[in-house]
Amino acid sequence: MLDIAEDLHRWVEQGRTFAVATVVAVGGSAPRQPGAALAVDSEGTAIGSVSGGCVEGAVYEMCREAMESGSTIVERFGYSDDDAFAVGLTCGGVIDIMITPVQAQAPSREVYAAALATAATGGTAALARITDGPAELLGRALLVRTDGSGQGTLGGHPELDRTAAAEARAMLDAGRTGTVTIGEDGSRCGRPLTLLVEASVPPPRLIIFGAIDFASALARVGKLIGYHVTVCDARPVFATADRFPDADEIVIDWPHRYLASAAIDSRTVLCVLTHDAKFDIPLLELALTLPVAYVGAMGSRRTHLDRNARLREVGVTELELARLRSPIGLDLGARTPEETALSIAAEIVASRRGGTGASLTGAHTPIHHEGPADPAGRTGSAA
Repeated sequence: MLDIAEDLHRWVEQGRTFAVATVVAVGGSAPRQPGAALAVDSEGTAIGSVSGGCVEGAVYEMCREAMESGSTIVERFGYSDDDAFAVGLTCGGVIDIMITPVQAQAPSREVYAAALATAATGGTAALARITDGPAELLGRALLVRTDGSGQGTLGGHPELDRTAAAEARAMLDAGRTGTVTIGEDGSRCGRPLTLLVEASVPPPRLIIFGAIDFASALARVGKLIGYHVTVCDARPVFATADRFPDADEIVIDWPHRYLASAAIDSRTVLCVLTHDAKFDIPLLELALTLPVAYVGAMGSRRTHLDRNARLREVGVTELELARLRSPIGLDLGARTPEETALSIAAEIVASRRGGTGASLTGAHTPIHHEGPADPAGRTGSAA
């Protein structure tokens, strides 16, 4: 439900009663991943999606019913030959959806309100909910923050909240949304409970070095796929807001000097588009030692060979060089800045999702790969 946090937070602020349908488990070629949500308020307004259209109508009606009954339920949707578009998944997958009413006086409303406020304002927290277990515990929610504080309770055994909080913090540290199974008494044994843990984390960083026309196009695409975009260049005449209206920030500094002090993490993407040795070599010498998700550099194959030779001369190891995506991007036959930006973005997505970059036509590989959660803290996937 945190993937539609801004809208739901507004509903909470307006005092609306609503129900949220959340994908809690998937099998096969399901169109959306755990955490994807659709919500319906008491006026019949709907936001979000749980299946890309296959089962939305049925889920909408179940949300209306949940608001009337006040009960949390879990429903499974799979492929149906007889009525595929109404209540089944035409893609052949299976999804389990939990429908939770969020009523004005419900005890869980305060927990949801706090989780939605945190996610809507770009904060960091994890929401853990029981999706499989005793009926009386179904839908119970626990909010876990990075400072160790929490809100709400899963009920049951006193150790349950402690164990659930530890699991949620681990997933929060990794920026992942997914399910975990623990014992009802908080141990690894006993009757199992399944928790859906949704992580809300700030968007990952895309740092583009080189204020060129290709960088402007990449900044636009980077924002589209959920990154916080920074453009860095040492030349103030080129690094301007007018040239890069889609960038979240523009930094005028030598690239290697800026990177040395920049806030980065395991989700950060670095794209070096300068293809100028005086910028590239000191920058890549540092970049290839950092624990980031992706390092790519633009240039021809001749430039790539020359750059690698220069990097070896300054002590970059073969293991570090193996991390470098160069020439940057997938082979799309790109020519224009926009096409090149699409090529680079495609490689970034393939890298984070475990894709091959090959055409899906005629292939026998899965369309949706098992991989880390969306770096923006959202869920969902695309081919």
